[in-house]
Amino acid sequence: MFRHLMVLRHVSRRTISSTARRQAGNKVPEWQRTFQEDNGLPVHLKGGAKDAILYRLTMGLTVLGTGSVMYQLIGAAVPKKNN
Repeated sequence: MFRHLMVLRHVSRRTISSTARRQAGNKVPEWQRTFQEDNGLPVHLKGGAKDAILYRLTMGLTVLGTGSVMYQLIGAAVPKKNN
């Protein structure tokens, strides 16, 4: 176990103290232009197809979850008949 801790310490020290190999470009102005343009889309869909898919998936899961909760509540509220 001590050996694992030493390896972890070595890896963490190396990644923190090393310099970046390449600089990432600043994409904030590009995203600001994209989200601030007036094209009639709501802000949660301006990111493109990926945002639309995530939105629809979230809404679908929300509807399914609400339906499941309602089904369970109705099942718990209505007693079963004993024959």
